[in-house]
Amino acid sequence: MLSDLWYYVVLVTEAILGTFGLRLYEEPAYTVLDQPAANIEIRSYGPRLAAEVDLDQGDQAGRGQAFGLLFSYISGANRGAAGAPERVAMTAPVDVARPAKIAMTAPVETATDGGVRMRFFLPARYSSADAPTPTDDRVKIVTVPAQTVATLRFSGTGRDLAPRQQQLIAALADSHWKPVGTPYGLFYDAPFTIPFLRRNEAAVAVAPR
Repeated sequence: MLSDLWYYVVLVTEAILGTFGLRLYEEPAYTVLDQPAANIEIRSYGPRLAAEVDLDQGDQAGRGQAFGLLFSYISGANRGAAGAPERVAMTAPVDVARPAKIAMTAPVETATDGGVRMRFFLPARYSSADAPTPTDDRVKIVTVPAQTVATLRFSGTGRDLAPRQQQLIAALADSHWKPVGTPYGLFYDAPFTIPFLRRNEAAVAVAPR
């Protein structure tokens, strides 16, 4: 009972601080390899464990459903190592692949195809062997392999993710790095965080040219 209360006290505290852009969440570790332009980083990530939801519905309602499923998972809709529900700490960022395909050359083009893939990265203390098992089969535990990722950081609500992805791809055309995957979004703050204090990132896997 006390552990449950403490879990929600921590969540509320993090939410209150998050309103002002103060983040207490654990983040996946990475190394910055290059900074080819303003607000753009080339990062090296090691393998990461994540809870993932992949839905056919890619609109706002679909993204809300995906977030709800993942939040339910970390809140106890799971079976821990002892068979009982386990509370999992919230982490940042939330990784969202939205329904857009963006050309890997400049000028860029976009096309929508529906669907959303959303991930919550699990705290580093978990491994694939001891991560709590989801009770909803729409939630999967996946290992995201080691990657080199280009990111473009921006603030605001994040609704302008698609043009920011285009901006990132266009900037990489003049760099030593080429995109090798589909762009996605990384969101570090809750929707109620003051917009100009939010940290959002357009991201795409890259390789040296």
